[in-house]
Amino acid sequence: MALDPTKHADWEIAEEAESRMKPIRQIAEECGITDEELLLHGHYVAKIDFSKLMERTKDKPDCKYVDVTAITPTPLGEGKSTSTMGLVEGMGKIGKNVIAAIRQPSGGPTMNIKGSAAGGGLAQCIPLTPFSLGLTGDINAIMNSHNLAMVALTSRMQHEFNYNDKQWAKRDQPRLNIDPNNVEMGWIIDFCAQALRHIIIGIGGKMDGFQMESKFAIAVSSEIMAILAVSNDLKDMRERMGKIVVAYDKSRKPITTADLEVDGAMTAWMVEALNPNLMQSLEGQPVLVHAGPFANIAIGQSSIIADRVGLKLGDYHITESGFGADIGFEKFWNLKCRFSGLKPNCAVLVATIRALKCHGGAPVPKPGLPMPKEYDGENVGWVEEGCQNLVHHINTIKTAGINPVVCINAFHTDTDNEIAAVRKAAEAAGARAALSRHWEKGGEGAIEFAEAVVDACEEKNEFKFLYELEMPLRQRIEKLATTVYGADGVEYSPEALKTAEKIEKDPVLSKLGTCMVKTHLSLTDNPALKGVPKGWKLKVRDILTYGGAGFVVPVAGAISLMPGTSSNPAYRRVDVDVETGKVKGLF
Repeated sequence: MALDPTKHADWEIAEEAESRMKPIRQIAEECGITDEELLLHGHYVAKIDFSKLMERTKDKPDCKYVDVTAITPTPLGEGKSTSTMGLVEGMGKIGKNVIAAIRQPSGGPTMNIKGSAAGGGLAQCIPLTPFSLGLTGDINAIMNSHNLAMVALTSRMQHEFNYNDKQWAKRDQPRLNIDPNNVEMGWIIDFCAQALRHIIIGIGGKMDGFQMESKFAIAVSSEIMAILAVSNDLKDMRERMGKIVVAYDKSRKPITTADLEVDGAMTAWMVEALNPNLMQSLEGQPVLVHAGPFANIAIGQSSIIADRVGLKLGDYHITESGFGADIGFEKFWNLKCRFSGLKPNCAVLVATIRALKCHGGAPVPKPGLPMPKEYDGENVGWVEEGCQNLVHHINTIKTAGINPVVCINAFHTDTDNEIAAVRKAAEAAGARAALSRHWEKGGEGAIEFAEAVVDACEEKNEFKFLYELEMPLRQRIEKLATTVYGADGVEYSPEALKTAEKIEKDPVLSKLGTCMVKTHLSLTDNPALKGVPKGWKLKVRDILTYGGAGFVVPVAGAISLMPGTSSNPAYRRVDVDVETGKVKGLF
C-alpha cells in the first residue's frame, strides 16, 4: 500500500515504493528491449544502446507522440514532471502500452529550491536517489566535455601570448590571435553559484594562465547539453562538436572547437552519455531519462534520441518540455520537431489552481516560505482572472496546429467551483479539460486525464512551424514576441542589434534556429509581471551563437545563465542514514 502524500514527503513515498520496484531487466523485457541493448547500471537503472535498438526496430512504425508543457508557472513549478508520470500511470490503468521521456535533473535546483523534478506524491520516477544525484554520469560528461574546451582555449591563449612570432613559427599550429575581450564561452558547474557569475582567471605569473575576465554558467545551460538533446546519432554529435564557437579573434572571426583541435576529445567524453537512461514510474511503467532542464536558459527538452526510442517501444510516447508553453513548448515546436522531423499528435497543458490564482491577483508564493494565507480558501474570481494566462497558452498550442488537452493538476485543497471555472475557460478556448488527481491517487486519479489524451491523439491535426529558417532573425524574434509572448514589439540593445545585423548577413548563421533565453515566470521579460500583460516590448540585450547545437540565442531581460542559491536551500534538509546508507530529504 502506497503512503499518503498528504502525510508523507516525496522521498518517503519513493523509498517505500522502491521496496516493490521491478528489476530493470523486467522493465526492459516488458517494453521490448533485448538483453544486448541493455547496459546495466545496477539492478534498477540502465542505459539503452540506442543504435542497436533503432537498427532492430527501423521498420516498426512510430506510435502516438504527446508533449507535456504548462501555463506560466509560479516559482514553485506547475508539476509537469508529476503530470507526465501521472499520465503514464493513468494510461497504464486503462491498459495502454506507454513509455515516457523526461529530463535529467540538475544538481542546482535539486540542492536549492525547486527539487529534483522526479515528480511528486504518487506520480514519481524512481529510484529517487540515483535520479537526483548524478544518475549514470551524463551531466558529469557534459561538464568535462565543456570545460575541456575552456582548458584548450585558455592554454592556447597563454602559450600564444608567451611565444614570439619566431618561436611560434616552429610549432605545427597557426596563431589564432584570440581576442581576450571577445570570449563567448565560460566554465560550467552543476550548482546554482552566483559567486561564479563574474570571475577573473589567470592571476599570478606567466605560468599561471592568461589573466582575463571569465564566468561560470550552470551545467545544463551548456551548448553540449543542447547538442545532446538535438543530436540524432554519434556522427551527428561529432559534426556538431566541431562547430561550437568558443571565442573570436581580433578581426572578429569565430574561433571554434575544431580550430582548437579539441572537438574529438570533447566527443570522446560524450559517447556513453548519448545512450538514454531507463528507469520506471512509481507504478512500474518504463521511463527514459535523457538531456536536461531549464527551458528558460537552454533548449530544455528530453532528447530526440530518447523520443525516437520511446516511439518504437510503446503505443503512446509521452515527452516533456520545460516550463511554460511560451518557452518550453515553443522550443519543442520550432526547434526539436524541426531537427527531428517528428510531429506530435497532442500537447498537454498543465495548470494548477494555485498558479491560476497567482496570475489572477493572489500574492506570489515565495520558495522556502509557507504559502500565503490568501491561498487557503476558495477564490473563484482569482481563478477566472488567472485563466487568461491559460487561454493564452492554449492559443499558442493551437497556433502550432496541435490538439491541446488541459490537465488540471489538482491538489486536495482545490474546490469544485474553482475546478469548474478552469474547465469552462479551457473548453471555451477550444481545448479538452481533464481533472487529474495523480499526485494524491497515482494512476487511479489520472484515468480521466489519460482518456482525454487518448481521444485527442485520434484527431487529425495540422502541425506547422511558427517561422521558416529563411525568415530574417529579427523578423523571427518579432514573431515570437508578438505571437507567443503577446508583446507589442522588440527593443534591442546596441550590442544585440549589431550582432543581429551581422547574423542576418551570414549565409550559415542566418539559417540557424532561434532559441530564446527569457524568464519562465512571466510571458514578458520581467518575472514580476503575471497574467497576460499588455502594452510592453521584449527587450533583447544580447545574442549568442550556438553553432554546434544549430541555433542563435537571443537573451531577453536580466536573466542569468547562472542561477543563484537561495537563503533556505534544500541541501539543508538532505542527509544520509549512516546505518543503511539511504539518502533522505530529497524532493
